[in-house]
Amino acid sequence: MASVACIGECMVELRQAQGGGQSGGQGQGGGLYSRGFGGDTLNTAVYLARLEVKVDYFTALGDDALSDEMVAAWTAEGVGTRRVVRLPGKLPGLYMIQLDARGERQFFHWRDSAAARRLMDLPETDEILNSLMSYDIVYLSAITLSIYDQAGRERLFAAIKRARLLGTRFVFDTNFRARSWPDRDVAREVFAAAFEAADIVLTSTEDLLALYPGESHAELTARIPTPELVFRLPEPVSLLRFPGGTSEVRAEPMTKPVVDTTAAGDSFAAAYIAARLAGSDPVEAAQAGHRLASLVICYPGAIIPAYAMPPKKRHRPATSRQATK
Repeated sequence: MASVACIGECMVELRQAQGGGQSGGQGQGGGLYSRGFGGDTLNTAVYLARLEVKVDYFTALGDDALSDEMVAAWTAEGVGTRRVVRLPGKLPGLYMIQLDARGERQFFHWRDSAAARRLMDLPETDEILNSLMSYDIVYLSAITLSIYDQAGRERLFAAIKRARLLGTRFVFDTNFRARSWPDRDVAREVFAAAFEAADIVLTSTEDLLALYPGESHAELTARIPTPELVFRLPEPVSLLRFPGGTSEVRAEPMTKPVVDTTAAGDSFAAAYIAARLAGSDPVEAAQAGHRLASLVICYPGAIIPAYAMPPKKRHRPATSRQATK
């Protein structure tokens, strides 16, 4: 059975509750917030598990009650936790979501001392990184790379390159958050290294124009040498480049109102990877990505109810290590 290693960080999520209203005295804004858990690669891992892909999550957590809840929730979703390191005295990070009237989100983070930032600098790190070669796909995002220092990123890239020699595929998602980086020059250097190492890049106009303002689609895609590229436009359209051709895949028109765009890209990534592992070509995989993302944005929060998942589609059978070739 094909398997995926998702690397990153899960945080405590605070999201304004529907109908929360305002509270507090004069001069004090307030409201009700619901607490959950989320993080871009963790969201992808959950959706992969729901799509019946074997997936393990790689991260570090504390030894606190919130970290216990996270591990229990991931296990309940079918996400493997054997690669989760627990650090005494540490805590997970925290983020808050604010939504505008169109469902677009803004994030505020408190994560400077989060346990996940230590993953590349632990006694267990070598064992964890060496295990990557046992997976068919390693998936991570730019947010993942932003939480490690330069030495940690170099250590991770070296492990990915070793794994690729044995047939593991590296999928890089350009999920870019400017506040996570010391400056854009550092981010551009890291992106270039990831592009060079990746087998599949999932990106968007929003991400790349934030790093390379004013460039055309052709100029942006020319920066990415990877053989398989998914380039999502502001409208629900993906431009694909893959060995043997290019294609444009347009999402089906929405029939329900957009509630919350959180995890739209994360769920797209999960459906795309799951479809490719199951033997679908890039066009079919992008169609699956758009279908799932279109459902996810109709619900609040990053993870939609399990009953709202789309019906399972049978793909052509594929064997481990060969599915995305």
